[in-house]
Amino acid sequence: MKISHIEHLGIAVKSIEEALPYYENVLGLKCYNIETVEDQKVKTAFLKVGDTKIELLEPTSPESTIAKFIENKGQGIHHIAFAVEDGVANALAECEENGIKIIDKAPRKGAEGLNIAFLHPKSTQGVLTELCES
Repeated sequence: MKISHIEHLGIAVKSIEEALPYYENVLGLKCYNIETVEDQKVKTAFLKVGDTKIELLEPTSPESTIAKFIENKGQGIHHIAFAVEDGVANALAECEENGIKIIDKAPRKGAEGLNIAFLHPKSTQGVLTELCES
């Protein structure tokens, strides 16, 4: 697998509206996109820091994985996403060949229309890892 860069850092927040003033007014970043990903029960907001994005993740349902994460661990860093150059499906196959437990058996659509897949933190040194098309 060839990773080209960190695509984004996912940060779980209770409210994007409440979180944005910190990122925009204090850190001086600019939110350039807010969208809802219905099948993941999450609302996302994206900000850029150089070539890397920060993705704020707000649950849209108590059953969402983000709501459960916040309930168990509080707000904070949820995952790291790497852009892969050889395609998400190929990267997943390579991970499985190397004994990595995967969450998504096949790529699916995520925010910003990217093909994504997640690797289980039990196999990735405790860090939920997302693979994204580059």
